[in-house]
Amino acid sequence: MHGGHIGEKRPLNISIPVTDAKKENRSTGKKFVLMIHIQEPKSPWKVVHMDWVTALPPSGEKSHNACLVIVDRYIKTPIFLPCHKDDTAMDTALLLWSRVIYHTGLYKNIISDRDPNFTSALWTNLHRLFGTKLSFSTAYHPQTDGLAERMI
Repeated sequence: MHGGHIGEKRPLNISIPVTDAKKENRSTGKKFVLMIHIQEPKSPWKVVHMDWVTALPPSGEKSHNACLVIVDRYIKTPIFLPCHKDDTAMDTALLLWSRVIYHTGLYKNIISDRDPNFTSALWTNLHRLFGTKLSFSTAYHPQTDGLAERMI
């Protein structure tokens, strides 16, 4: 392979048929926002990263098969909470409140991927009520930092 294509003198031409569904440019209805640099917190437990580890073998008395990973951005301390992969947004909120926020205080910002638990109306309303911010990471951008993913 020379110069990024097959053959020394001519590139390989491939035609791919486009279906009618692909021709339509459908809007997803989601708003686009500018990517911003994540400000470093000035104290612990103000900015946290969250992610789930799923497809684990069932373990413990309650047969947990997933784990919620919470990492503080300031001191890089991880917390691993056993849970179930089919937990609802309410289950996650109650788990977070009773096992973490009770001890650390309320966060100013939570950074997570676009998991359905965090994109639900419940989480949107909770963040509005408490005056906190939920930031979503951007796929395939190392600037997001991936702090929770590295702990996994």
